[in-house]
Amino acid sequence: MSERCLSVFIDESGDFGHYEAHSPYYIVSMVLHNQSVDIQENIDSFEAHLINLGYPHHAIHTGPLIRREKDYKDDLVEDRKRLYNALFHFARRLDIQYTCAIVRKSECPDVVSLTQKLSKSLLSILRDKAEFWNGFDRIIVYYDNGQIELTKVLTGVFSTLSAFVEFRKVKPEDYKLFQVADLICTTELLEEKSALTHSEREFFGSKRDFKKNYLKPIKKKEL
Repeated sequence: MSERCLSVFIDESGDFGHYEAHSPYYIVSMVLHNQSVDIQENIDSFEAHLINLGYPHHAIHTGPLIRREKDYKDDLVEDRKRLYNALFHFARRLDIQYTCAIVRKSECPDVVSLTQKLSKSLLSILRDKAEFWNGFDRIIVYYDNGQIELTKVLTGVFSTLSAFVEFRKVKPEDYKLFQVADLICTTELLEEKSALTHSEREFFGSKRDFKKNYLKPIKKKEL
């Protein structure tokens, strides 16, 4: 029998600092890909689409893309929306699943309590979906080690699984599914927000439009 292997691509939104009104949540997204499912054709098609849009070998960062920051500060909204939609439709068509841990930072007076809440949330995901996780002999966790605190939490949490777990540091531009994890973080964050900013409304329309056109299709991938 061939080895059953699961890839887990992880991204985060927020930080381990004190609560601030503009950043009220800490979100960890995990994109799950059963390696027995071939998605190379999807990846090749997505890369070709990015080339046509003028972004060859580009790692899409959805937060700055929406806010017109960093690499996108000189891009028109129409071009940025095309790029966002390219990643969104790529994710929508993939045979993948995802799950998220969401922590309200207002409930965490310090980094210790935030670490505890996050660890408990991630452990709950593993316990509640034990049948899924136990269906694999080997699990490869991909993370860019952007936050050392999260790296430590992930190491501890995934050590509870019976499968062999391997951690790999990644560059976002090298893995399309890591970019999907970034998209998931943004989508989940927007769901939690009570109101959209001007930049977000420019991108998605109303909150109702966002839920119908973007959130609902992505939620179909949830574990």
